[in-house]
Amino acid sequence: MRVALVGLGDIARKAYLPVLAADPHVEPVLVTRNPAVRAELSQAWRVPESYERISDALGAGIDAATVHTATPSHRLVVGTLLEAGVPTLVDKPLADSYDEASRLVELADRRQVGLMVGFNRRYAPAYQEVARWPDRDVIVLYKHRRDAAEEPRRVVFDDFIHVVDTLRFLVGDGRVVDISARVESGLLHRVLLHLGAGTRHGIGIMDRASGTTQEVLEVSAPGRRRRITEIAEVVHHEGGVEAVTRRDEWLPVAVQRGFTAMCAEFLDSVRAGRRLVAADALESHRLCEQIVAEIQR
Repeated sequence: MRVALVGLGDIARKAYLPVLAADPHVEPVLVTRNPAVRAELSQAWRVPESYERISDALGAGIDAATVHTATPSHRLVVGTLLEAGVPTLVDKPLADSYDEASRLVELADRRQVGLMVGFNRRYAPAYQEVARWPDRDVIVLYKHRRDAAEEPRRVVFDDFIHVVDTLRFLVGDGRVVDISARVESGLLHRVLLHLGAGTRHGIGIMDRASGTTQEVLEVSAPGRRRRITEIAEVVHHEGGVEAVTRRDEWLPVAVQRGFTAMCAEFLDSVRAGRRLVAADALESHRLCEQIVAEIQR
C-alpha cells in the first residue's frame, strides 16, 4: 500500500513516520515543499520516493494519505486528496472552525471517501482501559501549558480540542453544564469545560499560563480510581490500596500514546475498502466552536 505523508514537521517525524515505515505492507511516499527535509528523511528512513507537491504524488499513484501540514492549509490539502478519492487521516483539528470542518466532512461523504481525524488519545491503552469501566462516573482531565497564552480560537481548536474529544470519548454525548475562561488582553490563559451525561460528569481544564506542561487524567468509579500522568504512569486506587504502574521503558511512545493503534485502524480500513466517517470527530469541532463563542461573549 502506497501511503503519502503530507507535511513532515515534528508530529509526522515523531509519531507517524516511524509507524508507517515499520509496516512491511506500507510503502511511504514523502511530500513536503522543503527539499532539505525531503533529502534528510528519505535517507534516514530509506524512503526512495518523495515529492514537492501533492499533485506529483497523486500522479505517481497513492492509496492513502496522512496529513500533517499547518491547520490553515487543511482546506486545500485535505480537500485535494478527498476530491482525488484518496482516504485521508489528518492531524487534529480538521479545520479551525466548525463550518470549515463541516465542509470537508460533507466533501468526504459526497465523494464517498474515508476521512479520519487524528484523536490519538482514544487509542492510548491507558485511556482505553478506563473507557471500558461501565460504572465510571467522574472524569477530570488537566492539560496544561507553560507560558503559552494565545488567541482563544487557536488555543481551543489547536490544543484544547484534545481535551474536548477525550471528555466526549469518556463521558459520552451529554450536555454542556458549564464553560468558563480567563482572557487577558485578548489572550486565553485558562479554559474549563464541564460535560454531563446522566450521573456521569467530566471536567476538562487547560491552563496556558501555568508553571508546567503536563497532562493528567483522573477517572473515578465506585470503590476505585485511576490517575494517569502523561498517558503513561498509572496510579491505581482500589479497596484502600494504592499501586503504581510506571511506563514500560521498552514500549514505543507511538504505542503508548495511541498512534500505532490509530494508524492501524486507518490502514486496515483502506485495505478492507471500509470507509471511515468523520461525523463523530465533527461533533468535537462543533463543541469547540461553542466554547469559542462562549469565550467571545
